[in-house]
Amino acid sequence: MKKTLINSITFLALLHDVAVATIAWGVAFLLRFNFSIPIEHIHYMEQSVIWVVPLQGAVFISFSLYRGMWRFASLPDLKRILFAVSLSAVLVTAMLFMFQSTIVVPRSVLVLDPLLLMLMMGGSRFAYRAWREHQLFGVNLGQGTPVVVLGSGDAAVALVKDLVRSQEWHVVGLLGDDESVIGREIMGVKVLGNIEQLPSIAKALDIRDVIVAKPSDAHQARRRAVEIASKAGLNVLTVPSVEDLMSGKVKVSKIRQVEIEDLLGRDAVSLDNSGLQSLINGQVVLVSGAGGSIGSELCRQIVKYKPATLICLDISEFSLYVLEQELSALQLTTTLVYKTCDVKNRVRINHLLTQYQPTIVFHAAAYKHVPMMENGNVWEALSNNVIGTYTLASACKEAGVAKFVLISTDKAVNPTNVMGASKRLAEMVCQGLQEDVGTRFVIVRFGNVLGSSGSVIPKFREQIAKGGPITITHPEITRYFMSIPEAAQLVMQAGLMGAGGEIFVLDMGEPVKIVALAADMIRLSGLALDEIEIEFVGLRPGEKLYEELLADDEHTMPTPHEKLRIAKARTTDTAWVNNLLKWIESAHSANESLVKAELAVWVEEYSPQYLDANAGFANLTAERVVIH
Repeated sequence: MKKTLINSITFLALLHDVAVATIAWGVAFLLRFNFSIPIEHIHYMEQSVIWVVPLQGAVFISFSLYRGMWRFASLPDLKRILFAVSLSAVLVTAMLFMFQSTIVVPRSVLVLDPLLLMLMMGGSRFAYRAWREHQLFGVNLGQGTPVVVLGSGDAAVALVKDLVRSQEWHVVGLLGDDESVIGREIMGVKVLGNIEQLPSIAKALDIRDVIVAKPSDAHQARRRAVEIASKAGLNVLTVPSVEDLMSGKVKVSKIRQVEIEDLLGRDAVSLDNSGLQSLINGQVVLVSGAGGSIGSELCRQIVKYKPATLICLDISEFSLYVLEQELSALQLTTTLVYKTCDVKNRVRINHLLTQYQPTIVFHAAAYKHVPMMENGNVWEALSNNVIGTYTLASACKEAGVAKFVLISTDKAVNPTNVMGASKRLAEMVCQGLQEDVGTRFVIVRFGNVLGSSGSVIPKFREQIAKGGPITITHPEITRYFMSIPEAAQLVMQAGLMGAGGEIFVLDMGEPVKIVALAADMIRLSGLALDEIEIEFVGLRPGEKLYEELLADDEHTMPTPHEKLRIAKARTTDTAWVNNLLKWIESAHSANESLVKAELAVWVEEYSPQYLDANAGFANLTAERVVIH
C-alpha cells in the first residue's frame, strides 16, 4: 500500500509538471504577441505543444525530478530543474530546426518558455514547502511555544531550519556572539543581539524557554550561555552533542534538557581514526569489566571500528545482561561474546585466551570505591586490583596478546587510600611484566568520569529529587571530571600510541569544586540555591581533598595527541612483581592495620595517615555546617 501511495504521488507530480509545461508554452506565445495571438500562430502553437510537452516530460523523468519530496525541496532540486529545463529547451530548438518547414515558432517563445517553466516548476515546489512549514510569504505563523535560540553558527541554522516545521516551537529570535550578524536574519529569523542581552530580551518578548545551540563550541562558551539563561530564571534546553550529530544517531532538533555534563563537558576529542581502524578492525578484542561504566563505553566505542570479535568479560551476570541487551539491538557485523569470569581465575582466563586469541585486551575490571575498600576489604582490594591484574596480564603475555591496556586512576598518585595504592601496584605489575619483545603493556591514568557508578552526580540527582539536603564531604574538596565517552576514546587512543611500559596521563582540564558542581545541579533542576540545602559532613576514610595526576617524583613528556602525556615513573622488574604477589598472598589473614603499614613499603608514596582536612568538623554529627 505504501508503494502504491508513493507511485500515486510521483504520478501527480509528473502530471503537475506536464500541465505546467503546457501552460508555460501557451503563456510564452501570449507574451510574444501581447496577448493577441494571430490565428496562424495559434495553429502553430497547437501543433508544437503536442510533441514539445511529452519531450519535456521525458527529460524531467530522466533527470530524476520525482525522487525527492516537495516538502523538502532545496537547492539541489532547483539545480536539477535548471538542468532539465535547459536540456529540454535545447532539444526543442533542435527539433524545430529539423521541422522548420512545417512548424513556425518565434525565437522569443524559445527564450520565454524555459524561463516560465523554471519559475513555475521551482515556484510551485517551494510554495508547497513553505505551506507545509507554515512559512507562507516568509512570515512564521507563530505556532508553538515561543523560544529564543542561543547561537548563530551552523548548529543554530540547522536547528531553526528544523524548528520551522515544528508544531511545538516557534523561534522568535537568535542571540549570538558574532557582532557582525546582529540585526540580520537567518532562515527568516532575526538575530536580536548578543547572549549577554538575553535577560532583557526574554523579558521584553515574554520568553520562558531558550535553546543553546552550541554543540561544537568550546565548553566554556556553552557553559557561559547556560549560566546566563539559568540566572535569568529561564528553562534551558540544548541540542545533542557534536559526537551524536556526527554519528547520525540524532538530528539537531532532538532538543533535551541541559545536564550537568554539558557544563562540565569539554571540547570534542580528536581521534586517529585511521590508526584505530588498523588497530581494531577485523581483530579480536577483549574488555574485562565490560559491564561497568568505562568497560561498557569501551565496548560501544570499539564496535564502531568493526572488530571481528568482541569478548565482553565481567564477573557480574546482570551487568553483562544489560550490555548484551543494548548491543544486540544494534545491527553489527562484529561477533559479540559475553563471558562471566573472575579475572583472578587463571584456568578460566587461559581457556578464553586460547579459544578466542585476542590481539588487544582492555583491562577495566577493578574495585574502585575508596571508603568501602579502606576498612574491612583491604585484602580484597589488593587481591582483585593487583592479583587480578597480574593474572590477566601474565596470561596475555603467555598467550602472545599484542597489547594489554590497563585502566588506572588519578588516585594512584601519592595515594592516601588502599584503593589508590592497589591501582599503583597494578601499574607497577604491568611495568614489571614488560620486556623488549612480546606483549606491549600500556597504562592509562585519569580522574573521575561523569555519571559513572559511584560518581557524585547520580547521588546528587537523587538527593535533589528528594528535596535535599545535598551532602558534601568538605567545602574545599575538588575533583577532575571527564565524560565517559571521552575517557573511553582516549583510552583507545593511548592503546594505539603505546609502545610498552608507558603511563599515559589524560588531560583532565581544570579541577572542579564539588560544591560548585552541586550548585549548578540545583540551578539546572529549576530550583533556587536557597531551596536545597548543601551540608558538609566531613571527609570519608582514605579520601583526599585534591586529586593529582602525577606523583611528586614524576614528570611528563608530550605525545602527538594534545590530550595525552606520558608520565615517567620508577619501574619494576619480574623479581619485584613475584615478591609483591607473595606478600599479598601472605597478608590474607593479617590485621588490616598491619597490611596498611606494610603497604607503604611497596608503594613508597603511599601515606596511610588520615589527612587533617576535617579540622573544624569535630562536632559535625551534632551540628552540621549548612550553606545555601
